[in-house]
Amino acid sequence: MRKQFKGIVLLVAVMVFSIVATACGNGGGTSGSGGSVSVGIVLPTKDEPRWVQDEQRFKDALSGSKYTTEILFSQGSSAKEKENVETLLNKGIKVLIICPQDGDAAAAAVEAAKKDGVTVISYDRLITSTDAVDYYVTFDSLAVGAAQGQYLIDHAKGSGQPLYLYAGAATDNNAFLFFQGAWEVLQPKIADGTFKIANSTEAEKLKDTKDLTRDQMSSIIGQVTTNWDPNEAKNKAQTHLTAAAADMKGDVSILAPNDGTARSIADVFGSDSAVTSFVITGQDAEQASIQYIIDGKQSMTVFKDVRTLVKDAMGMAVEVLDGKTPETTGSYNNGEVDVKAKQTDVIVVDKENVQKELIDSDYYKAEDFTGL
Repeated sequence: MRKQFKGIVLLVAVMVFSIVATACGNGGGTSGSGGSVSVGIVLPTKDEPRWVQDEQRFKDALSGSKYTTEILFSQGSSAKEKENVETLLNKGIKVLIICPQDGDAAAAAVEAAKKDGVTVISYDRLITSTDAVDYYVTFDSLAVGAAQGQYLIDHAKGSGQPLYLYAGAATDNNAFLFFQGAWEVLQPKIADGTFKIANSTEAEKLKDTKDLTRDQMSSIIGQVTTNWDPNEAKNKAQTHLTAAAADMKGDVSILAPNDGTARSIADVFGSDSAVTSFVITGQDAEQASIQYIIDGKQSMTVFKDVRTLVKDAMGMAVEVLDGKTPETTGSYNNGEVDVKAKQTDVIVVDKENVQKELIDSDYYKAEDFTGL
């Protein structure tokens, strides 16, 4: 009997230790010590440098204030995300900043927060299908696409220039916004003959339509999607160039959705001797693409300074805590309501201003590159 009792005690001790270890394993950091937490932050994963960098940036943004924060990581799991929100609610948070792993799946978690009277700020990615989101802090996705499209227009040579269209993943709402922003700028120049579409029969059918429906965009994106995958982008570009007639080569323009796909597509077009020159867009100011820009292999990138996005999100949280109404610059429909949004500006970077925007601003160091 005594041995059985000792076994039960040992089992209970192991279970308690496991619960504590699991709680600690969420990953996170707290500004301040003990007591309630003012701002709870839930980020997608610690396995990507972007979010680890955001963790420190959030802490720095609140340092020196009277408020505290705790940051937890969901590690790619919507279930862990909901658990993290519950943990933060139990610590008495007043504001929740959350970048959802899955926009629809995060709805239940933020609805629990709203029931507790917590202000919910959707960060970088929009939480969908719920009215429990108060604010959305984001980069202006339409402006990203518009900047890409305008760059191609500004660097077009004459008329009848071949235009190759590429897009992100058809499952990503941002991919639609990026493409929409670009199309609305490019379409008048397609209609007037400045550009001729080289790689999408669906886009050719719709060349006289500036305001595309979601289904119309889907039909084009379905033909030119890269799925945000550089290898898929490379294969698609090779297929398009192999099938292209001579009048679809020469000096060409390429709408590439982001830097990873841009580099792959640029490598393909750069290796085709019938392509005299090309102008290609990008997005994210990835270090490898900045080197490509310096080397003349990629034309531009849209720089989205995540340092500013963090400051905007935390600034909004502090305003809420101070009893003020945060300033917003637009709204996004999440399928349930129009969510008030603070849109962070984006910056076009090419060879002319890379030093000013990325080196002088301390985003990168000059020694990270050659040929500056």
